Amino acid sequence: MESPIKYSVRLSFEEIKLPPFEDILVLGINSPHGKNGISKSFELLIPNGFEIVETDHENIDCVFVNNRILTKMSKDKILAILIKNVFPFVSPSEIIKVDFKVTITYTTIEDELI
Repeated sequence: MESPIKYSVRLSFEEIKLPPFEDILVLGINSPHGKNGISKSFELLIPNGFEIVETDHENIDCVFVNNRILTKMSKDKILAILIKNVFPFVSPSEIIKVDFKVTITYTTIEDELI
């Protein structure tokens, strides 16, 4: 006597945005996707949305930075933060998505009213 086959399916889905990251993408030096291919993809999806920041780090080929972040902070400052806090944890074959939210705060603003 054969028992009937039963299936159990768990299904979930959610909307994604392209590209599948918003802020910064760190590309390992030996990642399976090259800088040129990713750059061309981004230009098709979001023209002029990201800038490539080159690096001479041993494990990192380059970093793709959303241009809206670059209006708030310089490439050098962004790269310094990534070198200290992200790059040590990236292997040469990885592509890492970095959430990089910038908040600008003024402590005191004094100005004469005209």
